[in-house]
Amino acid sequence: MADQRLEADWVRSWCEEADVTLTEVMESFQARHGFPPGTNLVALATDESHQATDALVELTPIPSDLTTMYWVIDEVSLPDVDSGYFIHPASMVADHYREYGAIQIDGEEPALVFASDGGGHLFALAGSGRVWRSTTASWFDQFDLAAADLQEFFEGLARLISGQL
Repeated sequence: MADQRLEADWVRSWCEEADVTLTEVMESFQARHGFPPGTNLVALATDESHQATDALVELTPIPSDLTTMYWVIDEVSLPDVDSGYFIHPASMVADHYREYGAIQIDGEEPALVFASDGGGHLFALAGSGRVWRSTTASWFDQFDLAAADLQEFFEGLARLISGQL
């Protein structure tokens, strides 16, 4: 298990910083790229998304860091950051779990897919707290380690957002 668990206050702070940086990036996006940006957002959790998180917890053993994240964030959509990054809402994670089940990674507890990138690669969080990325755009192929924990995953996203300035 990871030594340190994700803290809701840290996630809230990440959301605030990401929102400020995204605003700056989107203001200059068209001038730099020659076309307007898509909708890039960090959507905070609502009563409805909390209900979806509760339903996901009832459906499957969800890693505690994912529960913490979903208590703060509904979803993240960053189509114009790098190749695109998307943190799926808890309702989508539940739908995908019903359809595909958990991801099996050697030496890990089953992992839940919670995000994807613009290339269709999937990101899954295991009970250990580690984040895994699919090597192809498939639920059934190999997954490689992407981050030691969810906080490191979010820190990487923050660097990608800042790198767009």
